[in-house]
Amino acid sequence: MIKIYLLLSITLLMFSCSEKKEEQVLKTQEKSDVRTEVKTAELQQSLNPQQILDSLRVRNERFASGKMTKVDYTAQVLKSESGQYPSAVILSCLDSRVPVESIFDLSIGDVFVARVAGNIVNPDILGSMEYGCKVAGSKLILVLGHSNCGAVKSAIDKVELGNITELLSKITPAVDSAATKQGDETSGNTEFVSKVTNENVKLAIDNIRKNSPILKEMEESGQIKIAGGVYNLENGKVTFLN
Repeated sequence: MIKIYLLLSITLLMFSCSEKKEEQVLKTQEKSDVRTEVKTAELQQSLNPQQILDSLRVRNERFASGKMTKVDYTAQVLKSESGQYPSAVILSCLDSRVPVESIFDLSIGDVFVARVAGNIVNPDILGSMEYGCKVAGSKLILVLGHSNCGAVKSAIDKVELGNITELLSKITPAVDSAATKQGDETSGNTEFVSKVTNENVKLAIDNIRKNSPILKEMEESGQIKIAGGVYNLENGKVTFLN
């Protein structure tokens, strides 16, 4: 019984120390006039997936409130040339109004970003995620949708145009999942568009787990976390989905 108590105490202490380290990094960046440092292997390895997700929450609050960290990009270019240690892989829509690094108050070397209209998942995206996590050490995958998404609205309207048709077909399951066959289920209904957007993020997460045994195993063993969120174009805030 004493051994179990000691083991639990040590585990909690280790988690607390790691958590304080992340908080210290954030506070240092907040107090500094200009950020010149880049993520190191030591910092990447010391954080767990939940801490990284919590950090993104804090950073997005900074962006939304106009309190972003000032960055010396020239210094970061020089310091990151020899290697990179991103903490997360973020899959975002192609939309130009969703500058991923900016909305999370990030800079050079902080995260991997994959962008494709409708934040859909395909083999190339999965391969990129597997590289980011299994090879490069990232511990979080975040699928990021956004409000008033043109790709989502086009899928709802069943748009057909060149290769766009095939791309939109990957969003159609989200449209079908959100549909109740009641009321206004068109791209003109903002509530329905929002519902489809959330479903599209959730289905993308399911797709990752289903079609990447590597990432599924890493998540189940606690090495990584796969999460979702939706960026609001009106206020700059990210709502993280459970």
